[in-house]
Amino acid sequence: WTKAKTRVKASVAVLAEELIKLYAKRQASEGFAFAQDTPWQREFEDTFIYEETDDQLRSIEEVKADMEITRPMDRLLCGDVGYGKTEVAIRAAFKAVMDGKQVAYLVPTTILAQQIYNSFVQRMQNFAVKVDLLNRFRSPLQQKSTIKAVGSGKVDILIGTHRLLSKDIRFKDLGLLVIDEEQRFGVTHKEKIKDIKHNVDILTLTATPIPRTLHMSMVGIRDMSVLEEPPHNRHPVETYVLEYRKDVIRDAIVKELARDGQVYYLYNRVQGIENVAREIEQMVPEAVVGVAHGQMGEDALEEVMMKASAGEIDVLVCTTIIESGLDIPNINTMIVEDADRLGLSQLYQLRGRVGRSARRAYAYITYRKNKVLQEVAQKRLQAIKDFTEFGSGFKIAMRDLEIRGAGNLLGPEQHGHMESVGYDMYCKLLLETVQTLKGEKVEEPFETTIDLGVNAFLPKNYVPHQGQRIEMYKKIGEITDEQDVIEVQGELIDRFGDLPVVVNSLLEVAYVKSIAHQLGISAMQKREGHITFYFHDKNTLPMQAIFELVHQNKWRILFNAGDKPHISWKFSKQHDENILYNIKILLQTLKELRFV
Repeated sequence: WTKAKTRVKASVAVLAEELIKLYAKRQASEGFAFAQDTPWQREFEDTFIYEETDDQLRSIEEVKADMEITRPMDRLLCGDVGYGKTEVAIRAAFKAVMDGKQVAYLVPTTILAQQIYNSFVQRMQNFAVKVDLLNRFRSPLQQKSTIKAVGSGKVDILIGTHRLLSKDIRFKDLGLLVIDEEQRFGVTHKEKIKDIKHNVDILTLTATPIPRTLHMSMVGIRDMSVLEEPPHNRHPVETYVLEYRKDVIRDAIVKELARDGQVYYLYNRVQGIENVAREIEQMVPEAVVGVAHGQMGEDALEEVMMKASAGEIDVLVCTTIIESGLDIPNINTMIVEDADRLGLSQLYQLRGRVGRSARRAYAYITYRKNKVLQEVAQKRLQAIKDFTEFGSGFKIAMRDLEIRGAGNLLGPEQHGHMESVGYDMYCKLLLETVQTLKGEKVEEPFETTIDLGVNAFLPKNYVPHQGQRIEMYKKIGEITDEQDVIEVQGELIDRFGDLPVVVNSLLEVAYVKSIAHQLGISAMQKREGHITFYFHDKNTLPMQAIFELVHQNKWRILFNAGDKPHISWKFSKQHDENILYNIKILLQTLKELRFV
């Protein structure tokens, strides 16, 4: 453990130095300070036909506040599919245009680009804002005309796929870059984004940020706003994770068609997708089946998408091309084949394509029969099953962070493992190193050890599975107050039954250890007839509280202020019978005296 910690500490030092440079560069950069809202801005926002959620309003204000200062904005907006991220971006874009700046809106797929373009045009039709589009559905002549208009400043807002990152795109005066679903862009694209984003405000939208992006927001390199409030009349998607069975799949399709709905059938390989479509036609002869994938020609793909939107296709057999942007409210059942081949955030995004209306939606996440799943795949499928309620995108990202690690925050690697020390310790080491390099005072970390001769553990016959024991030990280790004790106690009883004496003792030890650590006590040792409490730092001793405690307990408590300052408590046999309870009372008294 010590060797692993030393190795990680060395690599963290290098990383932290790079983070400091990045953070300092961002703080020192001079960007454009946008003016406060104009009457046009308020008039534009009043045209929004829906009622904003509180989270939306807060996020909009946070984005505007960032735009109105000289430091370039770099804000992550995290919110589930359909939670109104696009409206936040539309208002930011309008604000930029009102100050004479251009806006680039970068999206991962052609379909999403078209949908975002339609939303912008519809919202801005009554205002003098020129919106244009660049994607593969546009002819070379149309693209050439758009690029020329962008260079001359005649286009205010340009929406497009990675085509926006090409060398021939030159903005006259770019002020805002919006990146939709950053995790869908490759490393090469992200390096190009870095080249164009100097001194430009950045707004990144995502339902499930990649671990690196999320972690950078958590350690303060990027700002973050979160949309957690669901729209009205929306139901969580009923999610089933199961082995692939034809009878279940057929029943799911028939059930959806019986209520005049449509179905997504996701098969993420172009090779063989036509065979899958034919199997479904044989399985459900009454269904009209269509196929959509990224290797289709523009006209053919656009035609099948239009048919699906118009309700002319009952089952759309498709690849992950539908992951971002396709919004068909009448499709409320999704079947995913070989789900173990997909990433966690990808599964979550895909599931967000259904349940976009007031109707109950269903997702069948399947894997091959009798297939032995790898541990990581099992964790992903379990997570997608666990997180079905609204606002789970952020939780999914956090679980992804646990499963994959944060990776290299600055380099091209977007995943990684910190299993040698664990994610929490890695973050702690990183934060401490960053504070040191910034010249900030860092409190020396210390552990509180307890030697009380008390039996306190989780017996195998009480929590039989090793993974569950580790999980519960972690929760017990995070206890900080009595409410935490009650919650963990309730979970243990609910999952495993009445608490054995040794488990009750374990909860008491965890709570006592927490209070001791808060008081700066690094060790507690029980010896014949007395317990010694050693303090970690003699410079931060709560002297007044200690003197008052000694005064209250007369001869039973002695204080030694030497090189290893400590309190020695002489206890009676009566106290020894319930030693943990009495230690808890003593420490609580010291804590109360300290904060009086």
